[in-house]
Amino acid sequence: MNFWGTFCKNKLALTGSGIVLLLFVVSLLAPWLAPYDPGQIDLKNVLESPSWNNLFGTDQLGRDVLSRMIWGARISLKVGFAATGLAIIIGVILGATAGYYSGWGDAVIMRFVDIMLCFPTFFLILAVIAFLEPSIWNIMIIIGLTGWMGVTRLVRADFISLRERDFVKAAKTIGASDLRIIFIHILPNAMASILVAATLGIAGAILTESALSFLGIGVQPPTPSWGNILTSGYANIDIAWWLSLYPGMAILITVVGYNLLGEGIRDSLDPRLKK
Repeated sequence: MNFWGTFCKNKLALTGSGIVLLLFVVSLLAPWLAPYDPGQIDLKNVLESPSWNNLFGTDQLGRDVLSRMIWGARISLKVGFAATGLAIIIGVILGATAGYYSGWGDAVIMRFVDIMLCFPTFFLILAVIAFLEPSIWNIMIIIGLTGWMGVTRLVRADFISLRERDFVKAAKTIGASDLRIIFIHILPNAMASILVAATLGIAGAILTESALSFLGIGVQPPTPSWGNILTSGYANIDIAWWLSLYPGMAILITVVGYNLLGEGIRDSLDPRLKK
């Protein structure tokens, strides 16, 4: 059974795809979907509960929560893709080098991976941010620089298996260079695992960014982020439940959507599930 046939039969994977697609649409059409300017302050309507004028209510400055959440989706998408992209690039380079050449290079790279895995990732991010100015660019770079270890181990395992295949031996026989063998012959055959890792990594990056913004060291106001909207909700939890409920649900649904999509891709690519 081919990939698309298996994927389309997985209802959870299709649900995840729908959530991810919806997030894309909302992010791209934010200027047209948002009913108000996300930074527009209206002190006459501070902490207004959800109504027809403000479907998700307003925050402590009278800003429309729905508009800020719509623009916050764009921030989440940007952080997720940029941070994961950086982690994938680093992980593929190191994993391919370790898996293809082995020897002392493999030992050095994998010992470095083991050392990095000894540190709790979130606390490592907190420690680094403590020395830097909180900004969306710093957040993307830091998340990417602390999220490549799993990709490295995954790519290394694939390369160790693939380098012994007949097509690789044939390429060596005709004099193909190592770079050609790595990027033309082996890497395309390892893309399935990389794609799954990337999909799941985006969910993790979005969750990490939201947590950092909630703590006040991520995306800084007035830039809207689901995490800093939650911060406002925490400060007004007794009188403004909507500031916690809606962004919290958005984060939950988005992370679940990416996880379902990643699991669906992995199940569809698993040869043990094919008939």
